[in-house]
Amino acid sequence: MDNFLLDWVLPGCRVAGITALILLLLAMIAGGLLLAHFALTLPMRRAERARVFLDLLESTLHQGRPLEETLISLAHSRDLSMGVRFHLLAAWLESGLSLEEALSRVPRFLPPQVSAMLRAGRQLGDLLKVLPASRKLLSDAISQTRGAMNYLLVVTFVITPTGFSVFGLLSIFVIPKFMEVFASMGVKSGTGLLYFLAGNMHTIILIQCLFLVALWIAVFLYVGGPRVVGWLPVLERWQYLLPWRRRRLQRDFSHVLALLLDGGVPEAEAVRLAAECAANSVFRRRADRALAALRQGTSLPEAVQAMDDSGEFRWRLRNAAATHGGFLHALKGWHESLDARAFQLEQAATHTLTTALVIWSGVFVGSITVAVFMIFTSLINSAVLW
Repeated sequence: MDNFLLDWVLPGCRVAGITALILLLLAMIAGGLLLAHFALTLPMRRAERARVFLDLLESTLHQGRPLEETLISLAHSRDLSMGVRFHLLAAWLESGLSLEEALSRVPRFLPPQVSAMLRAGRQLGDLLKVLPASRKLLSDAISQTRGAMNYLLVVTFVITPTGFSVFGLLSIFVIPKFMEVFASMGVKSGTGLLYFLAGNMHTIILIQCLFLVALWIAVFLYVGGPRVVGWLPVLERWQYLLPWRRRRLQRDFSHVLALLLDGGVPEAEAVRLAAECAANSVFRRRADRALAALRQGTSLPEAVQAMDDSGEFRWRLRNAAATHGGFLHALKGWHESLDARAFQLEQAATHTLTTALVIWSGVFVGSITVAVFMIFTSLINSAVLW
């Protein structure tokens, strides 16, 4: 009986335990990958949901059907492709609210800029005119910047944590052993880098931890989207400081302002609605200064000078007012230029940050490699002298 336990039962238990451990590890890895996929694709899924809703609005308006009634009937079909908040929106519509009032009751169904553009379209009297600008806002070079974002995410979650882990393990298990060997042998030449790393180990690890936490916070803000901005309004100021974000805000403001002016909306009301479409507190404060200037009798091109520090918007708006093709047609080239410059700046910033992070991780790994080779060189020299 004892031989049977030793020869069959115990090895079988060990194999089963190792297999269970491997399966548990694989399940944890798979769960982590699924969670990461869900979190990282959340902004794109939000944009896709908004695009489907805009397509639904466009088809309904082209067919001449009542907008609110169509949305309510679609919700009654129990189609879950639009998400739970669409059914909540339909419930508010069914209670007698208009579309813009229902959107204000469900603020997380659409991005704030899109909701504001739809309200501006209702003010203009034609939702179809604001749908192209809304789609442009949702598709700000997503397909083009996806590659750069993937590189940044790989650096954030793979390269940087790996370098941090390698340096931490070497600092805990390898470097102290080498120092003990050198101390026992009395070897001091070629060990300066090793002693520097050992003496500043905690500082280096702290710097890497701070970098890693900063990167993860940035990814959290990217995933959280408008909800996080609602929690932390100060982020709107930071977004305005980003040059590519600021140019897209200018593009959206100018586009909606041109639509409203061409539609005959009074200048003051057009500036107010266009600033709401930007959904940024800095832009709204600047719009308030422009409105105050308009009330004092200042012309529109001079009043909107507060919206653009460079003065280019004032110059283009003055030229657009002098043409006969309408503001939107006259400003089309500037909108395309703002979009192109925003894409270029965002790409440059992403690649610069990715390269800097790779170099930063390489410095630590390279320093460990150089230190190890210097250790081996010192050992060989000591062995030859001995």
